Amino acid sequence: MMMKSIARFIITGCVALTIIASSVISFAESQYSTPAEAVAGLTARDALSVIDERARTGKTYGAIANEAGVFDEFKTEMLKIRKDMLATFVASGSMTQKQADEIFARIIDNMAVCAGTGTGCALYCPGRGIGYGLGVRGGRGMGCGLRNISRLINP
Repeated sequence: MMMKSIARFIITGCVALTIIASSVISFAESQYSTPAEAVAGLTARDALSVIDERARTGKTYGAIANEAGVFDEFKTEMLKIRKDMLATFVASGSMTQKQADEIFARIIDNMAVCAGTGTGCALYCPGRGIGYGLGVRGGRGMGCGLRNISRLINP
């Protein structure tokens, strides 16, 4: 009788910990998958209008967010997006967790000095940012990221 009570207690505890852990993990994930979606969501605009503004004016997504007064929130979302992408790379075996941690530390360092202008605080290509999918294809992003993540994996 006592063993059944202990077993139930342990099982209940494990289930509770699993629920808590999964809620913390989902909280850390971004609700956006691209910089355009992040700006659109934070400014209550349509993503296509943000993309159109960027194409028309040449402004970075960071500059658009800054003008709308949501730059700090945008940077937070960009960190979440980048962390999600790095987790995807680790899960697929494209990189190790140690490599992902090193890259994320560099991203954080760059974000600390980022003003969203796209004028030269990236590690390798001044004025270039992460773009879609961490810039693996070389997209222009908010200007404070890493244009080509492969340079960090194998510098």
